[in-house]
Amino acid sequence: MEFVHEITAMLENKPGRMAKICSALAREKINVRALSVMDAAERSVLRLVTDRLDETKRVLGELGTEFKTAEVIAVEIDNRPGALARALERLAEEHINIEYAYSSGGSTPGHSLGIFHTSNAKRAYQILSEGSANNGVHQSSPGRRPLHAR
Repeated sequence: MEFVHEITAMLENKPGRMAKICSALAREKINVRALSVMDAAERSVLRLVTDRLDETKRVLGELGTEFKTAEVIAVEIDNRPGALARALERLAEEHINIEYAYSSGGSTPGHSLGIFHTSNAKRAYQILSEGSANNGVHQSSPGRRPLHAR
């Protein structure tokens, strides 16, 4: 589990727009760790977490894509029934709202990567870190400090 920066881009809702962005990221050898696309009124909302934030921002800027960044929590969760529910129940017990979330295949077999934007990221991180082995949540590296604390 770690704090990561997510990019939210507003895209024209037309064929090939997302392909153009993903192709540009691929040319720069930027790995997309997680991605979500939602349709909005006149634009689509693309949210993504990559392995190289600054380079991703540069690529989007060169393409003329408007975007913003936000700090979110990347949580590796067991890919089995009930693991996600247990993590979310712990947050609900502490009155932490999930403002939005999406997931991707995890880096290890049997795990998924969940991206969470919450009403209180620091507290959510603490809660999910406590007893993580019991609720299906895994630390990315034991003892590793969150990115925002480096």
